[in-house]
Amino acid sequence: MKYMLIMRSTDAAKTEYEAADFEEIINAMGAYNEAMMNAGVLLAGDGLADDMSKNFVVEFGGEAPIVTDGPYGETHELFSGFWMLEVSSKEEAVEWASRAPLGAGSKLEVRRVTDMSDFEGFQDNEFLKKEEGWREEQAAR
Repeated sequence: MKYMLIMRSTDAAKTEYEAADFEEIINAMGAYNEAMMNAGVLLAGDGLADDMSKNFVVEFGGEAPIVTDGPYGETHELFSGFWMLEVSSKEEAVEWASRAPLGAGSKLEVRRVTDMSDFEGFQDNEFLKKEEGWREEQAAR
């Protein structure tokens, strides 16, 4: 099963991060990522840019989507990076999430990624079948 670990921060965590030795942060994250790669559970992961002037939100609900340039939202509403894991159980996802080298005030939101079992009764749906093929194509790239 797949889980997404979503890094969230607070103002206190951001202050601690800015005061920390950046090379130590890189090394701790690198070691964590390497451990997950060596264990065969890391599918993907990236940090997200802090420069809110380069980010935007697309909001739906009116006649046309509304695009709003950053900055937007409060610190605790934003996420700063993610990891995508494939593990054997929720407990294993908890174990890996608990090992993340994040500072005080940081949080990881851990979400299970849907799979075909979440679509019982719809396995014959044209787009669910296509999606399986698309995933295979992506994996081959």
